[in-house]
Amino acid sequence: MYINADGLFGLLSNAGSLFGGLVILLAILSSMVKIVPEYRRLVVFRLGRLAGSRGPGIVFVIPVLDRVMTVDLRILTMDVPVQEVITKDNVPIKVNAVVYFRVMDPSHSVVEVENYVMATSQLAQTTLRSVVGSVELDEVLSSREKINHELQKIIDERTDPWGIKVSAVEVKELELPEGMKRAMARQAEAERERRAKIIAAEGELQAATKLSEAARQMEVSPITLQLRYLQTIREISGDRNTTTFFPVPMDLLKPFIDTSKTLSGGNG
Repeated sequence: MYINADGLFGLLSNAGSLFGGLVILLAILSSMVKIVPEYRRLVVFRLGRLAGSRGPGIVFVIPVLDRVMTVDLRILTMDVPVQEVITKDNVPIKVNAVVYFRVMDPSHSVVEVENYVMATSQLAQTTLRSVVGSVELDEVLSSREKINHELQKIIDERTDPWGIKVSAVEVKELELPEGMKRAMARQAEAERERRAKIIAAEGELQAATKLSEAARQMEVSPITLQLRYLQTIREISGDRNTTTFFPVPMDLLKPFIDTSKTLSGGNG
């Protein structure tokens, strides 16, 4: 079989055209088919108008006519930079926080706001300064959970039109001026001393009460005084000393005392 040069050139041209057509077709098909993971959504704009969100799975789009934007639905963690705040009682402090949020409506997160991450960050910064600046320092230190809840509520309400759900806001660090730290240390030390004195006074009061009860009991039952006397001697004799105690009952000495009184009366 004989093929001239013109025929060979024609076959090569047809093959090249066929290959080029296949490449173009594959490119068009790849641009038409999108595989969307479970944690993402595609927001589709057709001729500039919102066509809704698509996914997960296989999504078909029309080349040239459709423009798509990818939105992540997972929870995002965003650090709020350190903010310098003056509290209600005029104490300058530095505070930062962390915000946990996620996209609930992909279409709103694209249409209603240009950059929802940046917008949420700026809103969190201004809200943090506003909330902390509206309370006194003692409340900031003692009621952090309340402040966290207030921050979460305000930010969530303002980001709701953007399709954003703020699940939690946590104040991370609170930096106080050095002078305030020293003042708080002195206050804590004075509080500890006050409690120690109160405890000591309460102990003295309880001891005095018990001693009064013991005195009344001894007055009613004199034998208890003798028992206490013997116990005291035992405690003293237990120590290492050179003194020896010999307890002598008063009843044993009573006849001698009576005789002495009789003789003294007779001589008188």
